[in-house]
Formats: sequence, C-alpha cells, structure tokens
Amino acid sequence: MLGIPTVADRIAQTVVALYLEPLVEPQFHLDSYGYRPNKSAHQAIGAARERCWRYGWVLDLDIRGFFDNLDHRLVMRAVRKYTDCRWVLLYIERWLTAPAQLEDGSLVARAKGTPQGGVVSPLLANIFLHLAFDSWMRQTYPAVAFERYADDVIVHCQSEEQAQAVKRAIAARLARCKLELHPDKTKIVYCKDDKRRGSYPNEKFDFLGYTFRARRSKNRWGQYFVNFSPAVSKQAATKIRHAMKRWRLHLRSDKALDDLARLCNPVLRGWINYYGRFYGSALRPVFRQFNHSLTRWAMRKFKRLRGHPRRAQYWLGRLARREPRLFAPWGLLNLRPTAG
Repeated sequence: MLGIPTVADRIAQTVVALYLEPLVEPQFHLDSYGYRPNKSAHQAIGAARERCWRYGWVLDLDIRGFFDNLDHRLVMRAVRKYTDCRWVLLYIERWLTAPAQLEDGSLVARAKGTPQGGVVSPLLANIFLHLAFDSWMRQTYPAVAFERYADDVIVHCQSEEQAQAVKRAIAARLARCKLELHPDKTKIVYCKDDKRRGSYPNEKFDFLGYTFRARRSKNRWGQYFVNFSPAVSKQAATKIRHAMKRWRLHLRSDKALDDLARLCNPVLRGWINYYGRFYGSALRPVFRQFNHSLTRWAMRKFKRLRGHPRRAQYWLGRLARREPRLFAPWGLLNLRPTAG
C-alpha cells in the first residue's frame, strides 16, 4: 500500500533529499541503479545481460516486504553515518514513525517500515541497503558481481556451489539487519545457452520487467545461435494487453485515425522505449492485439468494411504502408497489419 505524504511533507522531504543526496551519492556502489541521478533501469538490465554471458549462475534475490519491514532504529543509524544535522535527523525520524491515515479517517501506527510513495523513501532505502548489502558484498565477496535496483538484486556466480554459499551468507547478513529473503521467490538460476549444457530446475528469472532466459538470436553474419538474453516479461506483456483492452478502441468510431494516434501514441512509445530496448521483437505479439483493435474499429467506422474482417485488415495494411509512422508500433517495431 502506498503512503502518500501531505503537500507540506512532500516539500519538506524534497528539501531533506536535496540535502542528503550530495553527501551519500559519491559513496554509493557503482552497481546500485535505483532512484539515482544518471542511473537507469536499462543500465541495470544491460549490465545483468553482459554478466549472464560471462557467469553461468545467477542468484535472484527477493527481500520479503522490504519497504514495510525496515527497522527504524537501523535506518536512523545508517543515516547518522552520513550526517549529524539535527533537523534532518528529527524530520526523518518523525516521518518514519508518523501514523498512516486510512480512507475512513482512522490512524494506524507504524513501528517499522518506510511508506512507499514518500519523496525521501527511495533515498533512505538506498542508504540502508548500501550499508546492509552493497558495502558488505564489496568487503565479503569482492569478486562477485551484482546489480541492485532498490530492493531488486541479481548476484552473478561461477558455480552452483558458490551461489548456494553466497545465498546463505546474504540470508544471514540480512537477518542481522532485521530483514529476510523470501523463501519461495529467492532462487538460483542456471544461465543456459549454446555453450552451457545440461539442465536445472530454474533456467530463467525476471528483473525490472524483463525475463532473462535462453533465446534464439542472430549474429552479424546472419547465423543463428542461442544466448541468455532479456525480453519483455510475460507479466509485463499481460499488463500491456489489459491496458490496451481498457482503451476499447473498437468502440471509438466517432474518432478519426489521427485522433486515435494522438490518444495512444504517447503510451505506446513509452512501452516500446522501455520494453523494446532489449530483444524488441518480443513485443510484436503484444502489439498485434492493437492492430486487431484497429481492424475492429475500421469495421465499425466504415459501412463497406462492416462484417468483412479480411477486407478491413487489407485496408489497414495499405494505410500502414502509406503512413508507417501513424502509430508507434508500425514505425518503431516495423509491425504493420498485413495487406492481404
């Protein structure tokens, strides 16, 4: 559940974040990517992809209820390592312990956790995990690479034995920090490809909306091979399909195509820019549903196409050839309705 601060608290939290960020940012680990300036989810995904090619095993960590279970005393202890400014410490402590007001007006006390939705919460999470995980990994396992985006963590190992040992050590470390790994969602994954034979119960994992698994790819010489790569996850693709279904484009026969393009393209481009960065062809089956909705729109819009899906598809295909940039999937993914 999101905890939304009042307007006054949002302004105050922004002031505190602007004060703290220059103090803590130079100390943060290079492989911490979440909610940091000049860092992005795509950078984390790209780093994970390259390391999956180099290392055969991945430890996919899931911290159970991270934002809800942060220990207030340990959070304040972590913040004090970077500042002793009394007003900053006072306000952070008040925000952590402030009760949440529900819709019915009742107040719920908080003995632990930091509310998701607060301006300063991501920074507090990064400060805490930098000390609880990043710095500890640097000291304990300096040769083990990882990527962390807030509380989403991927650790790369040379062997299953190393992954098991690192998992036990991380679980013990987090327990000392009043956190725990989710027993079902935390898993060891084998990065299977052309050169890595054999099988393992887990051969794929999700990270930041992408699923990493063995995929068929083509090299620069046109030869096909199998490598371990990310593409849009099944869960993310399902959310996109549900969002497009809620648009109910086929019922908007009062709109022209240009109107539909202005309505849909900003969202479509956002999806393509994020999920099309790696293995973009995996988006094509997702956006075929969009083309199907446009076909149904055309059958309702024009009498001559009513009841003739193939004729409507042919009409839409000819339009896509004439105006390939009318809708974002047509131009960016080269995904156009067939004309016959």
